[in-house]
Amino acid sequence: MPHHHHLSAAWAAPALVVLVTYVVLAGRTTWSRRRTASFVTGCALVTVALTDPVASLAAADFRGRMLQHVLIGLLAPPVLVMGAPVTLLLRSLTAARARRVTWALRGPAAHLLANPGTALALSAGGMAALYCTPLYGLVPAPLAHAYFLPAGCLFAWVVAGPDPAPRRPPMPVRLAALAMSIAVPVALSRIMDAGRLSLPVPSDQLRGAAEILHHGGDAAGLLLALALATSWLRRRAPENVEVESSATGLTVRVPGTPEPVRRAVPDREPARARGPLTPSEYGDDLDEPDPADL
Repeated sequence: MPHHHHLSAAWAAPALVVLVTYVVLAGRTTWSRRRTASFVTGCALVTVALTDPVASLAAADFRGRMLQHVLIGLLAPPVLVMGAPVTLLLRSLTAARARRVTWALRGPAAHLLANPGTALALSAGGMAALYCTPLYGLVPAPLAHAYFLPAGCLFAWVVAGPDPAPRRPPMPVRLAALAMSIAVPVALSRIMDAGRLSLPVPSDQLRGAAEILHHGGDAAGLLLALALATSWLRRRAPENVEVESSATGLTVRVPGTPEPVRRAVPDREPARARGPLTPSEYGDDLDEPDPADL
């Protein structure tokens, strides 16, 4: 890949800005320390990938470049997504602005991106296209990093994210997408190890990069599987009946149902000006966030 610029601490500045913003917002509301720790870990992985010594290794060795791609595109996204940044944003905004975010999540673009096939093609398919086509010799390294991170976060959000998503697919579909996301790095690493890719790198570096990709893909798959199982168990766990006051009335959450059944009872409470949206305010076509974050 051309443009092997030396990556200095300046590349970590965007990650630092995002991290500080997240921590400030988390400090302004009641927020899970587990979510904060997860997001901080994800930012740390991105920072490690973009700074020395990994950055210097990537500039001179294909194994370092693969390590960057594994950290940024495979390992960091599940950990970042488990920090539930969208839910934190919704809790921090006024009700009117939070509804604008949920309206955007209900839009056609969000529905298209939230399709497991789309997310899989952009994440795993993008990585396969980079290494199996002439793109590797054409795409600058910073552009590849800027692509892998959001693509990986998109897939993690669709498959196992705790944040609200439009019409989240059923569990069998998400499991199939997860299995495919694990299979692609494994297959790509085997092809790479066999020397069947026409990449302009020494054979020893190619074999080392294949091993990094193989183990990184397995680790990322394990993270996503754990996140998916945790999210599914938490959503299915029996809970006490909750009656929540909202701007439109009282929301009754019925326990033990796959999708919470909501009944609105009109009342005369004034509209809420600030605070987290109640489950009914996410809309029928928008999957509510993890109950632990409400």
